[in-house]
This record gives sequence, structure tokens and C-alpha cells, in this order.
Amino acid sequence: MAAFAVSRVCGYNALIPHTTRSVPIHMQNDVPHIGELSPPQRILLAPGPTNAPPSVLGALIAPLTGHKDPFYLTVMDETAQLLRYAYQTQTATCLTLPGTGGAGMEASMANLIQLGDTAIVCINGLFGSRIAEIVERCGGTAIRVTAPWGKPVDPDDVRRALSGVRARVVSTVHGETSTGVEQPIDEIGRIAQENGAMLVVDAVATLGGIPVVPDQWGSAVCYSASQKCLSAPPGLSTIAVSPSAMEYVRGRETPVNSWYLDLGLHDKYWFAAERTYHHTAPVLLGYAMHEALRLIAAEGLEARFERHALHSRALVAGLEALEVELFPDPAYRLPTVLAVVVPDGVNDARVRSSLLNEFGIEIAGGLGEYAGLMWRIGVMGYSATRDNMLLLLTALEDLLAREGGAPAAGAGVAAANAVYAEAIRNGVSADTPAIYTSGS
Repeated sequence: MAAFAVSRVCGYNALIPHTTRSVPIHMQNDVPHIGELSPPQRILLAPGPTNAPPSVLGALIAPLTGHKDPFYLTVMDETAQLLRYAYQTQTATCLTLPGTGGAGMEASMANLIQLGDTAIVCINGLFGSRIAEIVERCGGTAIRVTAPWGKPVDPDDVRRALSGVRARVVSTVHGETSTGVEQPIDEIGRIAQENGAMLVVDAVATLGGIPVVPDQWGSAVCYSASQKCLSAPPGLSTIAVSPSAMEYVRGRETPVNSWYLDLGLHDKYWFAAERTYHHTAPVLLGYAMHEALRLIAAEGLEARFERHALHSRALVAGLEALEVELFPDPAYRLPTVLAVVVPDGVNDARVRSSLLNEFGIEIAGGLGEYAGLMWRIGVMGYSATRDNMLLLLTALEDLLAREGGAPAAGAGVAAANAVYAEAIRNGVSADTPAIYTSGS
């Protein structure tokens, strides 16, 4: 064992080794020799994470403060204000939770579900199934209302599931990342209210990319994640909680079964007149989220939604020109995540590997029973640009030709450019917003 001495370091007693010579030879030989990190540059076109704007990355190397420093408390206040803008809500309780989108999902159920409660869970992909599992882990009963992958859940099926049932929660996924389906929420929200149930909406793949309107839907809780359309680094979940839902959480008969995700405790840290310490916040991630949300406000929601829709339409046109089939029902296609069928005879893993290693582009494969059969492409946030869409189409054309396909040379790019040309004629810019290039 190495010899240690007591020394004064920064005013504290500390144990430090006398010299490296006191370390046994065999331990010295075990010291790992690992070089400094040098990550590759990637174009991130999976359904998250996205590339982050330079000013968001810059926020990660800003001076670190404590999580109770007055400066950081102001950052929290402004972040809450910016989140209300992104969620288009008047609710006071808009905040971030430490953890990815799964933290928002689990917090929603842990705070609303008590032992013996029933939840109606809409499932048309992987993430609805995950919600049902969390309900059951919280001691509730999950009644699964299912639809085939690629289709939305039928509101009438939700209504039938609620017949004769006293449900605490109805949950649904706004944008199912595993299938590229956008679920209409309004009717499900009305059905939940008619039956006295609290609506929970997963907006992980949609917040900041298409309209997310919890006040209009009547949702009790709506949550999302930092790394998708918001284009902040992974590591934070965002959540908007209605006043009635917060009142319910504060008045629960039993404590929330997760201390770490107890929204009542987080609410006191974020909004109480005398803030109550709950956890050591990831301050640098908080800075980055603040900057990502500031950029969204600077771009403006309508312009941002228009940008996502344009690049999604262009990519769809290009993929169709390459004879790549879109997976979901076209009427419910999610603009921010395009799920496509891997063409017959094409090796999924080989194409994605070549995209990454030769072109520096990341897309995602299928999940569950569609592993190896589907590609999932994110059209999200800072990564949603004309250059990225055209580069992906160029690379796919090359790789599909290698796999034995015969797409017409330049067909994908030409089809996408036709969409951009029409948009420009109609006064819609296809350029990257100036806020991302000017640093303003």
C-alpha cells in the first residue's frame, strides 16, 4: 500500500502520496496511458442527438458557478421563461430535470401514479410500451391501447378502454421516434378530460420542431428532452406541469416513490421564494439549455416549424426519387423523424456503417421487430439544414448503387432541390437561419 502524509490543501486536511516512488512497481505498470480525447466531426441525422449550435457548445466551456449561485438562479429563472415560450404555455411549472427524456417519462408516472391506480397507455411503438412498463413499476395497472406500428392510436379505442374504468392517467406519445408517426392529441385530450383522467404527453421528438401545445390539449404533464429538436447536449429532460397536476402532486396520499424525480421537491428548488436545495444541478448543461432555448426564441417558433417542415418535405421527395419507401401512414408522418423501409437486398448495417465512416453521417436503424429493416432519420434542430439533406441524399444514392440498386444519377438531390426552389418562389428561405451563422 502506498505511504501517505497529511497535508494542508486549500485549507483542508488531505491525504497525498509522499512520492511516486512509494507506489509498488506492479501498480505503476497498471497506470493506463490514454490520450486526450479527439472526437470525430459527425453530421448527426439520427433522431437525436443532433449537432449543437456553436454558441450552445460555447456555453459548455463558460465559467462554472455553483448551483445556488445568484447567477445560476437567474439562469434557471430565464430557462423557465424560455421553456414556457417553447411549450406555448402559461403554466408556472416549466423546468428541466437532470437526466434524458426517460427522466421526464419516469417523473410523469412516478408523480401521478399511486399504488393501485390505472393508466390508459396509448402504444404504437417502442416508447409507448416503455411508459406502460413504468406505470407497472410504480404499482399501477396499465391498460394498453395499441395500434400497428406506422399508424396512430384511434381515439375511439381510448374511449372504449375508459368505459367502466376509473383511470388516473391517459398517456400518449406525440411523435413516436421508433416509427416516425405523429399522433393527433386534441381528441385524446378531450376524452381524458371527459373521464376525469390526467393527460400525459411525450413530446421528446417534437418540442421545438412542430407545435407542442399542452394548454390546448389540456395535458397535466408534457415532457421532452434536450438533445432532439432543441439541439442542446443530451442530459436534461424538460417538463411542463399544469397547476392542477402540481396541486395533485402536493396533495398525494403517499409520497412520490422517487425522491430524485419528485416534482414537488424540484418545484421548490426552481420556484419557491426561499429555494430549497434538492440536488447539485448540472450547471454547464443548464447553460447550454438556456442558450439553445434562447436561439429558439430568436428564430421564432413559426419560422422554426416552417424550417423543419421544409427540410422534411425536401428529404421525403429525395428519398422517394431514390425509390426508398417511407414507413408510416403518409397522413400521420412525423416531420422531425422520417422512418423508411430498408430496400430489398440492401444490407442495413453496411449502409449505415458506410454513411458513418465514409461520409461522417449518422442515421439510426430500426428498433424492436424492425431492427435491420428500417432506417430512422432525424430532421431536427440545428441539424435540419439544406446542406445536410442534400449530402445525405448524395451519400445514399452512392451507397444504394453499390448495393445493387440503380437510382438515376442525381435523382434524389434534384427532387429535393425542386422542393427548395418552390419554397423560395413562395418567399420561404431554405438557408440556415442567421442566428446560427452570425453568433447573435
